[in-house]
Amino acid sequence: MLQIYHNSRCTKLRECLAFLEKTGQEYEVVKYLEAIPSFSELEAIIKKLRIKPIELIRQKEKIWTENFKGKILSDREIIQAMISYPILIERPIVINRDKALIARPIEKIVMIL
Repeated sequence: MLQIYHNSRCTKLRECLAFLEKTGQEYEVVKYLEAIPSFSELEAIIKKLRIKPIELIRQKEKIWTENFKGKILSDREIIQAMISYPILIERPIVINRDKALIARPIEKIVMIL
């Protein structure tokens, strides 16, 4: 079953859910702002995405620009920033077993179905 990391205030996530509804795929919604992923969960997601932690950061978010921009941070510190401020996590993230992607544009989801 697919997992989708969801923020109900995000337009792209609502589009992603609508896209999945049309495909008939079963999915589980993970409300990551309420159930903040642990360090090991974020590490696993990053590994499935095959990216560096900094690539999962929403670098235009006010929290990032005010607190972290321009600083040299280790991967561990970047992951910890996402735990402390989950709004920094890029979205939508769609996971299918050992594969994951950031669904931008939404149509990319078909790559892991």
